[in-house]
Amino acid sequence: MDSDLYDEFGNYIGPDLESDDDDDKSLYGQSDQQDEPDDDIMEEDEADHDDEKTSRAVVLHEDKRYYPTALEVYGPDVETIVQEEDAQALDKPLIEPVKKMKFQLKEQDLPETTYEMEFLADLMDTPPLIRNVALVGHLHHGKTTFVDCLVRQTHPQFDCTEERALRYTDTLFTEQERGVSIKSIPITLVLPDIKNKSYLMNIFDTPGHVNFSDEATAGIRMTDGIVLFVDAAEGVMLNTERLLKHAVQEKMAVTVCINKIDRLILELKLPPQDAYFKLKHIVEEINSHLSLHTNGDTQYQVSPVMGNVCFASSLYGFCFTLKSFAKLYADTYPGLSYVDFAKRLWGDIYFQPKTRKFTKKPPHNSAQRSFVEFILEPMYKLFAQVVGDVDASLLDTLAELNIRVTKEEMKCNIRPLLRLICNRFLGDFSGFVDMCVEHIKSPIDNAKNKIDHIYTGPKEGILYDNMATCDQYGNLMVHSAKMYPTDDCTFFQVLARVMSGTLHSGQEVRVLGENYSLSDEEDSRILQVGRLWIFEARYKVELNRVPAGNWVLIEGIDQCIVKTSTITEAQNSEDLYIFRPLKYNTQSIIKIAVEPVNPSELPKMLDGLRKVNKSYPLLSTRVEESGEHVILGTGELYLDCVMHDLRKMYSEIDIKVADPVVAFCETVVETSSLKCFAETPNKKNKITMIAEPLEKGLAEDIENEVVSIGWNKKRLGEFFQINYDWDLLAARSIWAFGPDAAGPNILVDDTLPSEVDKTLLSSVRDSIVQGFQWGTREGPLCEEPIRNVKFKILDAVIANEPLHRGGGQVIPTARRVAYSAFLMATPRLMEPYLFVEVQAPADCVSAVYTVLARRRGHVTQDAPISGSPLYTIKAFIPAIDSFGFETDLRTHTQGQAFCLSVFHHWQIVPGDPLDKSIVIRPLEPQPATHLAREFMIKTRRRKGLSEDVSINKFFDDPMLLELARQDVLLNYPL
Repeated sequence: MDSDLYDEFGNYIGPDLESDDDDDKSLYGQSDQQDEPDDDIMEEDEADHDDEKTSRAVVLHEDKRYYPTALEVYGPDVETIVQEEDAQALDKPLIEPVKKMKFQLKEQDLPETTYEMEFLADLMDTPPLIRNVALVGHLHHGKTTFVDCLVRQTHPQFDCTEERALRYTDTLFTEQERGVSIKSIPITLVLPDIKNKSYLMNIFDTPGHVNFSDEATAGIRMTDGIVLFVDAAEGVMLNTERLLKHAVQEKMAVTVCINKIDRLILELKLPPQDAYFKLKHIVEEINSHLSLHTNGDTQYQVSPVMGNVCFASSLYGFCFTLKSFAKLYADTYPGLSYVDFAKRLWGDIYFQPKTRKFTKKPPHNSAQRSFVEFILEPMYKLFAQVVGDVDASLLDTLAELNIRVTKEEMKCNIRPLLRLICNRFLGDFSGFVDMCVEHIKSPIDNAKNKIDHIYTGPKEGILYDNMATCDQYGNLMVHSAKMYPTDDCTFFQVLARVMSGTLHSGQEVRVLGENYSLSDEEDSRILQVGRLWIFEARYKVELNRVPAGNWVLIEGIDQCIVKTSTITEAQNSEDLYIFRPLKYNTQSIIKIAVEPVNPSELPKMLDGLRKVNKSYPLLSTRVEESGEHVILGTGELYLDCVMHDLRKMYSEIDIKVADPVVAFCETVVETSSLKCFAETPNKKNKITMIAEPLEKGLAEDIENEVVSIGWNKKRLGEFFQINYDWDLLAARSIWAFGPDAAGPNILVDDTLPSEVDKTLLSSVRDSIVQGFQWGTREGPLCEEPIRNVKFKILDAVIANEPLHRGGGQVIPTARRVAYSAFLMATPRLMEPYLFVEVQAPADCVSAVYTVLARRRGHVTQDAPISGSPLYTIKAFIPAIDSFGFETDLRTHTQGQAFCLSVFHHWQIVPGDPLDKSIVIRPLEPQPATHLAREFMIKTRRRKGLSEDVSINKFFDDPMLLELARQDVLLNYPL
């Protein structure tokens, strides 16, 4: 369109066009003299449009295109924009339909519950009546089925006699299909204790598979205590131990639920006395693990007598503690104190029928312990009668127990009938609620303990005081630890816990990310909160405000959050500090490289990677120098689920995946053979350094935050003096841990004031530390992190003028000298090892040994599981040889063996990675001593690096001359 001929509304204002009339006429048939419009134009216009109020009338006249004025078509206050080309792609509709992905079960409307939603909302204002609990435990120990029992109790539409498992908190189709929980899901219920007092129970159902322990970590962060689930038949397993240790580290209250006790009766067919010993053994084993991790702290002991152990069968819908079972007797026999009776129902205590008293001495040889006599035997008899022939004797027993069952219900199959009878005999889950209420503190009572553990700010000030008292009228502080995608997977809803203050929908808040600090405030944004909900797994309850002590699902603030965040008022005038990022009990060590099948879809894949990174707490994604996009996860199942979500939910494109590999580390095994030095490019500064291995166990102490670089010099010095025999000078001269604040390498200033100008050295300290951290983040062998190395600065010549000692000069030099010291200290490659726990029948044990031996694995222990026909085999296996191990194991044992593996430690790969005499030939198996060289070369190839390590890259000319003089050069390639 020629701009000279048209005004801003697209109206023609150029020279007059030829017309039958000489009068000046406008193009829509209106002249300045208000003449009648041209006949030709009117006919064409009337043929196309019936009235003048068309959205856009186009009139052709003498091969020109004309538009009506905005004033005539839309009215006087409308501005129109004429675009010369489409701003939207042709394949996109103007108004897109709302897209709903089919990756999870459809959200329900608000169902009918045994309590009013208004009552639930009112309870949220009373922190003493709230309990935040995480259900944790090993795979298939019954956590999700237990939550189903609570849902059935509070949601009448779920019939107790249903045959199929409900799996209410498994909302994803993949979870339902696989029969395994993948995501932690919270659910909020109002449940009564044994005195019929209602409590608001915020329950987190977490996955039991060891690959998804990061989900359990996120759940534990949001709660005040855990209920550890243990299968009565399997006992304490791999993930049980790990979760127990993790809960103690996170300062959680610990309670135990021994689940699936029906297996002792129906599956293992143990006599009541043996079943008691089996349960007693589980309690003792848990206590031994607790005393190991708490240094014998009695606060962490569990016992049925103390009331922090309950017994349950999720499948048959019952749960009891000693107190709730004693209450059944007290209801039948008035005058009996159920509290005192409960104390006598565990341990070596016997009932004397003649004197009607309890003694520690058995009255006769065949006397049964009180737990067996009063709890197990009645249950065994009930099970036996239901499972046996259903005849008149069952009806008599039920009548005696005051259990009413209709004729229709009596026609049910054994399992639903048993569930129904057990449920009516033992009542609701008040014993579980009672245990949680007594042994897990309310948000207000546990607030100080929780804040002291997770808050990085000072233990004083208004903000701290508000959080430590869980003050719902104080300053707003909210901590988020999980995110859940919306139905169309475009946004996330943020699950958070309100620590103090009250969060309102529509409120403006400031969101602080994990990288926020007072010195670097970049990772923070001011956003507006959308709607607020209580998350109930398959439905949500909307609220307009949520007070302190509660969980909340928040809409509209997910853009800047990656993993966890701290949310506060937008106008908060206090100094702000964040809540600690999650600390996991495992590491992401398995890597896969991904790329889209269609290269033009790379932006979609990158967007998908960003979203999937938010969805999985421990997942990390990065771009290698070669340009490949790498995903790091904890195991094969974990990465399989990640790839499913990436392909089907978040990017909806075809993605190619490379063969999985593992993350390596680099280390040294000796002290540097000579002092290594490097000069800055301007020749004004010179740094001398050596490298040596750290003491055994020190790297793990740093990673587990047993010692922190943030401590003052005196405390840090004492720790290294007492625990690792460092001399005082070295212990007080530690400059940094690397590659981050809890990295497993140390930089020490080992210079003497008589030889080095300490003032000048301290002026470049930050630059040297940055160079050290850069170097330890990607080592010289194959750009993998350095581990277990101590770098000592022995000498330093620093320029007097600040201009000559800038970061641009010192940082790369510090990195280069760290590399040269590293290469002179007999470098080695380290690989991750997995701890494997295999359960198999006795006749399959030899096959397990065979499969492990093929994969460089070695067995550390095999032992029978007490009270069952299975063996447990514990072993270590290199992660790089673990791919397909589970399939291989099942093939060799006809599917009878079941295994779980988890990262355990780093171990040096056999062989010298810099041995040039080793020739790697394709498709030929290498002897064990060639492994390090093979791993290094193949990793370098994959990353697009040169075939071998070139020391020219890291050594200055004077250093090379020094090397040649010492005849070391022969061993290293130029």
